[in-house]
Amino acid sequence: MKEAIIYDLDNTIYAVPLIGEQLFASLFRLIAASGQHQSDMDVIKADIMRKPFQMVAAHHQFSHELTQKGINLLNDLTYSGPIKYFSDYAETGLLPGERFLVTTGFRKLQLSKIRGMGIEKDFKEIHIVDPMTSAKTKKDVFADIMERNGYTPAEMLVVGDDPESEIKAARELGIDTALYDKYNLHAQTEATYRISDFKELGKLL
Repeated sequence: MKEAIIYDLDNTIYAVPLIGEQLFASLFRLIAASGQHQSDMDVIKADIMRKPFQMVAAHHQFSHELTQKGINLLNDLTYSGPIKYFSDYAETGLLPGERFLVTTGFRKLQLSKIRGMGIEKDFKEIHIVDPMTSAKTKKDVFADIMERNGYTPAEMLVVGDDPESEIKAARELGIDTALYDKYNLHAQTEATYRISDFKELGKLL
């Protein structure tokens, strides 16, 4: 029996591409206007919808000026419209254990998305890992949740879409993981489980 399940937000509870073009329109214009990455724009857009901006900027070798302009823009960006979460998200309410939400990103933006879905009350705690304001990582937050609540690693489960982020962090702490691979993007994974629908997770626990 799992006493606690920790969920990622982006591309785990909802699909970023559903709002991505509208949400990041100003950022995409900024990058295009730099004239530095025209041939890579499609790849950059896809990466921004899947990974933290700072990581994308480093990977694509954005200039310091462009990276800083992007950070400044994103630091004040919010999304005001409603957001539709995945239809199978409702299944998470049937799973055992306390529910925690841990997401990485700019605080104002992540909060606006959480509120847009109306899911604040679904979780015991909500943690936003903002690299601009703290050196904490998801691994640090997972360890803190475990220590404060007296959980053992065996009593916890981390669910997310990124093998190199929350899945890796949980594995390093000895916590079971479920890779939520909605669109079959990862043929291989070191996660404990690999699912494409939360109904599958309910059958495994």
